[in-house]
Parts: sequence; structure tokens; C-alpha cells
Amino acid sequence: MLTVRAIPESDHLGFVDSRRSASFLQTPAWGAVKGEWRRESLGWFDAEGALVGAALVLYRQLPKVKRYLAYLPEGPVIDWTLERGAEGDQGGDLALWLDPLTAHLKKQGAFGVRMGPPVVTRRWNAAAIKAGIADDAVRRLDDVAPTVRDAAGARVVSELHRLGWQPQTAEGGFSAGQPQYVFQIPLRHADGTARTEDDVLKGMNQQWRRNIKKATKEGVEVTTSTPETLTADLKAFHDLYVHTAERDHFTPRPLSYFVTMIEALGAESPDRLRLWFARHEGELVASTIAIRVGAHAWYSYGASSTEKRDVRGSNAVQWAMIADALAADADVYDLRGITDTLDADDPHAGLIQFKVGTGGEAVEYAGEWDLPLNRLLYRAFDTYMKRRGRA
Repeated sequence: MLTVRAIPESDHLGFVDSRRSASFLQTPAWGAVKGEWRRESLGWFDAEGALVGAALVLYRQLPKVKRYLAYLPEGPVIDWTLERGAEGDQGGDLALWLDPLTAHLKKQGAFGVRMGPPVVTRRWNAAAIKAGIADDAVRRLDDVAPTVRDAAGARVVSELHRLGWQPQTAEGGFSAGQPQYVFQIPLRHADGTARTEDDVLKGMNQQWRRNIKKATKEGVEVTTSTPETLTADLKAFHDLYVHTAERDHFTPRPLSYFVTMIEALGAESPDRLRLWFARHEGELVASTIAIRVGAHAWYSYGASSTEKRDVRGSNAVQWAMIADALAADADVYDLRGITDTLDADDPHAGLIQFKVGTGGEAVEYAGEWDLPLNRLLYRAFDTYMKRRGRA
């Protein structure tokens, strides 16, 4: 039997740090970043009292009612393989993990639970994606046969359906939903050995390799922030980020959000977050934020200038982050979210075309799932979200 209870953030962090990979959205520090949510660190304990799982839970209160949506972004951090242990007492039945979780959350006033199991269901390599983009009959990744179907991910999806969880497709506001499709560059070969910089470069398309070489030829210099320059560096990043938002028509986050993010994640681990800058003749042309937890490295935020795009600062800074992830013995470099469109006429297609040039792969996760605990309140919440989505 497994039990769930609140744990100190230090124990939560220790468990995350013991894993080869866990989402940065499941670190205790992420709860501090999302200050508008109440946060709680939870632990799973086996019959001997050993900590065998952990989660960051974010609680968002309903208006005027002391009831909450309990949200576990890209979590929890448990054994999702559904393979039973030697004594058959763990892993094989997802209910062993989720039942004590939902019982605890209900006691905390949750009317519903939303989680994003960090399990992969399908993968498409670069060649399959390129062929799909070139085929006029293909509109979405679903129209292309995946390179890999993950059996463990399929088992999780089947179990969640059996246990009454509901898959979510809506984006947005209240749920703070995470992308179901991401683009990743594997940094290890199929046999587990580490790839080299040459291996990764050879996997990129000709345009990417040419752009990286051009940035070097043009004299683009890539640097990272230091503790002494962090405040000024963050302001420089944010100024360029706001410029990018105006050009690309999205709403930028305020500087205060990034200050909180850097302070919280940086305090948790000195290797957790890093600012990167590409400059040409002293002028900032691209800047990014990278995050790493264990062997999983992410490109989190990026910005670029409209001027001097021909010096290829964005390619230069991406290559520097990939090389840094390789040097840190990471398993994967994660370029985060993409849509599932492969329609060349769709404006979102440009994003996957840019990322596919790295030679990586599109990855589908199980997505986010809801479990209503109070059906009346959950129905009201669901109606509110649907109306909000149509507004």
C-alpha cells in the first residue's frame, strides 16, 4: 500500500534531484513562481516508510467559494511504467498511486484534479515530419504514421480511462495547460551512449549548419549571465522579449514574472536556470532562457531582434545551449511546445519547420487529464471554462 502526505520542500527537492529526469514544473521552486496559486509538496510512501514519489500541487480557488482545482503540471513524479515490483506491490496498478492522491486532495477542498502525466505516447522523427509537410494530403501529425509508439504511454492512457479520468483538449487561462506536443533533440544514441557535438550537427539540416557557420563567420558572440550581471542582463533580455512580442503579436509576460522565476529557480540550484545572449558588434541580437533538471534541458523563452537577422544570432544561441546540454551529460534538449499542424498554409507550421531543422523529433505526451471530485462544482467550472474559451 502507498500513502500520500505533505512533505517539506527540502524532501521534495531531494527526491526530484535523485531522478534522471523530472519536469521543472514539478520542482518546489515552480510553486513560488506561480504565486497566484497556493502550493503544496506531496510525497508517496511505501509500507516501509520510504519516499517513492513526489508532486508539486497548485491549488486555484473558485470565485467566492472555498473549493479548489488541484493542478499537477507535468506530474506527478511517480513510477508511470505500470510494471510491478519484485513483490508485486507497486507500479502495476495506477490506482495504487492515484487513489491516495485524490483522497488527500479532496480533504484539502479540491473539487477536481488536473494532472499531466509525463509519459510519451508517440514520436515522429525529422524525416517523417518533413515528408508530412511536403505531402498536400497531410494536415496534422495524426495523418503521419509515428516512428515510435510507446507501449508504456498507451498503458497509462488506458488505465486513466478505466479509472474515470477525462482527457482535456481545452487550453488556457484557469488550467494553465501545458503543451501535449513538444520538439526534442535526443542527446543519446539508442544504445544509451552520449552523442557528440559532431553527431548532433550531422543530424541537422543543411540550412541549420549553414546558419551556425555564418553566425561564427559574422563574429556573433554568445555569452551567459553571471550573478554579478544578472539584474542588468535580465532587463536586456526582457527588452528584447517585449520587442519580439510586438513583432510576433503575442502578449509578453512582465519583467516581474522573470525576476521571480530566476530568483526562485536560481535559489533552488545554481545549475537550474541560465540566461544566454548572442551579440553582434556589441548589439544584442538574440537572447534565451534555458532550464535544466537532472539530465533534461529545456529552451524555455527566446527573443530576437528584427534587425540583423541575417547574422543568425538565434541559431548561434541555440547551438550554444545544445553544446552546453551535451557538456552537462543531458539526455535530451527540449525545445518545448509545438502544435500538431503540418499544413504548410497554417501560420503555426513555421515553428515546427524551424525546429525540425535541428534533426530532432516531435513528441506526443499523454496530455492533461481531469478527475471530478465534486461533480456539481466541476460541471460549473467546466461550463465556465467553455464559455470563457468562446469569448
